Amino acid sequence: MTDYIIRKFIKDYYNVKDSGVRQTYGTVSSIVGIVVNVLLSLSKIAVGTIFNSISVMADGVNNLSDAGSNVISLIGFKISGKPADKDHPFGHARIEYLTGLVLGIVILLVGIELLKSSFNKILNPEKTIYSLAMIIVLFISVAGKLWLSRFYFNVGVKINSTTIKAASMDSRNDVFATSAVLASALISLFTGFEIDGYMGILVALFILYSGIGILKDILDPLLGEMPDVELISMLEKKILSYEGILNIHDLVVHNYGPNRYFATVHAEVDAKEDILKSHDLIDNIERDISKECDVNLVIHLDPIITNDPEINKLRCSTGKIIRAIDEKLTMHDFRVVKGETHTNLIFDVLIPVDYDMQPSELVKIIEKAVKKENERYFAVVTIDKNYVSTYMNNPYLK
Repeated sequence: MTDYIIRKFIKDYYNVKDSGVRQTYGTVSSIVGIVVNVLLSLSKIAVGTIFNSISVMADGVNNLSDAGSNVISLIGFKISGKPADKDHPFGHARIEYLTGLVLGIVILLVGIELLKSSFNKILNPEKTIYSLAMIIVLFISVAGKLWLSRFYFNVGVKINSTTIKAASMDSRNDVFATSAVLASALISLFTGFEIDGYMGILVALFILYSGIGILKDILDPLLGEMPDVELISMLEKKILSYEGILNIHDLVVHNYGPNRYFATVHAEVDAKEDILKSHDLIDNIERDISKECDVNLVIHLDPIITNDPEINKLRCSTGKIIRAIDEKLTMHDFRVVKGETHTNLIFDVLIPVDYDMQPSELVKIIEKAVKKENERYFAVVTIDKNYVSTYMNNPYLK
């Protein structure tokens, strides 16, 4: 069924990197969600009202909020698909995160209101009438939500959408919530125990849990989460595969919405190589990665002296000092400035963003270790933070 809907309503459905195709995926999935959730909501609210079941009505209102969330997602996909303009040069794709944020907040508010209603049902109990019609509606709802969750999941994976993945999670939680209501109806029908209000509380808690989970998934990219490990690995391997690139460091990746990546990196090349040739190499890498990986990459060229035996020896010994302090540390941009009374060893040290030691303390340890090698050596250290948690070591230092 999912494949049929995708092929029927989405032209060029296989080209998921295209922003227009991606927007169509979002539109179709939102419309499917609206139709399914409205039908389920109306049927549950109707039977819940007729037979005086707070848990069934609560589940119906939950489905209605899902339909409202689908409308928000539909609007979000429409806006996020707009091209870049002078006020938004990176496009509007981050709107998708904001619609997901609104979705999560709406779900939390619905959960709180249903929690209040369920407590009121427990404190002021009213007889619930159970019927075959109610049982059938709940069974259909479980089956419908199972299908909808799977549909959202498949679409969310295809286009890498946090909003649609969140909708899949919400539908999955609805399956558990409706199953609990169904269990409540069956227990009350066959045993006479009135647990409708308690099951209403359980449904409300499911809704709150779902809302919190959705907010967490949405807030992570808004706050600036760690880039995908596979993307980082792909970029590193791709750049280092070019002949003439000795090493890379200071890789930073930003995203301005799903599948819209911008990255910067420093690439080390041999200083004796012609600068125009090295610049042409960098241009080719940027162009290839934009075309093949859909990442807007800017590379800073770092020329490294590799044919001076003394500098190579100092670079190697200093690198060993850094690694002896902590295997997580790496060094780059090594230079040597000689003077009459001393020699400055100038370099950057890359540390993880969550490194325990204070930078000033680390610098003192490095300075002391370098001084121990030779009294004439002075370490001039710049501390850099590694934002992608990978550690690149110069192959010519080993």
